[in-house]
Amino acid sequence: MPWDALFQDSRSPRRAAKRVAAVPRPRPAGAPAAAAEPAKPTEAASHSDPVAATPPIPEPRPAEAAAKSEPPPPSACRLALTDAVAIAPSIADIKGDGGCGGDDLVRLEAIVLADHSRVAVKPAAILRCTMASALADWVRSDLAPLAASLDTTLSNLDNFDSYECRGRNRVKGAKLSEHGRANAIDVRGLKLGNGQTISLTDRGVSRELRESVLQSVCARFTTVLGPGSDWYHEDHIHLDLALRRGDYRICQWHVWDPLPQVAPLLPADRPEQAPPREKVAVREATKEAAEPAAKPAGPQQAEPDDIDPADMERPADPPATKKRRINRRF
Repeated sequence: MPWDALFQDSRSPRRAAKRVAAVPRPRPAGAPAAAAEPAKPTEAASHSDPVAATPPIPEPRPAEAAAKSEPPPPSACRLALTDAVAIAPSIADIKGDGGCGGDDLVRLEAIVLADHSRVAVKPAAILRCTMASALADWVRSDLAPLAASLDTTLSNLDNFDSYECRGRNRVKGAKLSEHGRANAIDVRGLKLGNGQTISLTDRGVSRELRESVLQSVCARFTTVLGPGSDWYHEDHIHLDLALRRGDYRICQWHVWDPLPQVAPLLPADRPEQAPPREKVAVREATKEAAEPAAKPAGPQQAEPDDIDPADMERPADPPATKKRRINRRF
């Protein structure tokens, strides 16, 4: 027997064919090019350098990076609240505890009137854009004509309070105030161009003027609180745009009557046409010397020598005393 036949593979030809490495079929001419597979880290690299074994993080595409860095588009309110209406730069959103804060916020610094004059808001108010826009419209459409009817202009708006993260009326545990949502402002008064200051809660201010302001704010804002609503709002007017079911509105501002006039404590000033006080004193002294002394009014009293002893009253008798009866026993 030949030696070659002795070491011949005894397995079947089919099994022997499997040991031959398979050759891939040629790629069709119209097929797209295959993506190159990332190189696998070698076993030595994985044990020596763990950073090299980690696959690299793909960098974001330019379009995705630009979308993340760009701020959201401005709201319709922000587009309408231009520098021709108010000086109100946008500020970053506020996210506070308990739901405080909001988005689309502005810092209202001044309101621009139709004649391009400015009504300063002192201090500047932090408000939502919608609230700032409503306030600017109120000042431009209602307060400016009111000042013109007084033959003056509007200079300042006294801002008592705007955004503040707190409960209603600053009561601990109370429901979140609209001030905490940057949706309210407290107005204390107005300053006119002639230097006069009008306090909206001053009972000495014209009742007609205060009622005119009352009607204007109740027509524009959903909540109006002033004197008579509660003792928290006796010295300012609260305005907000709170949304309620059925568009329910609250207008609680009692326009009190003026206080009664009180007589002045000091005497009135002497009229200019009155003579000097020295001449008046001399004239009165001369008049008293010329006139005889007047007898005192009333019944004439008799002198001590004219008194008749018989007319003198006797001294009153002492009161009678009751004798005490003594019982004697023998």
